[in-house]
Amino acid sequence: NFVLTQPSSVSGSPGQKVTISCTRSSCNIGSYYVHWYQQRPGSAPTTVIYNDNQRPSGVPDRFSGSIDSSSTSASLTITGLQAEDEADYPCQSYDSSLGAPQCSRPMGK
Repeated sequence: NFVLTQPSSVSGSPGQKVTISCTRSSCNIGSYYVHWYQQRPGSAPTTVIYNDNQRPSGVPDRFSGSIDSSSTSASLTITGLQAEDEADYPCQSYDSSLGAPQCSRPMGK
């Protein structure tokens, strides 16, 4: 099984920039697309970044994603932090050719 590790929490003040990391154990994150989701308590998760750094329509451009394959990590950066951004941000790595997630952090954990 593959495991992605994220910090238990990341905090910041309104207007600040925060970065959330996602580091692989045995999954080569550089070989797969990484997706990020926003999940608020009691709500279904929504995609904020897909395919490493792409934003779905309607997601503000203060959300950005990046990959550092040399250190086997991915990052989600939120600039101009707002109170509404308080949420859980699970990451997932996905190989579209296989049609299934290859590594993921369980939603809501």
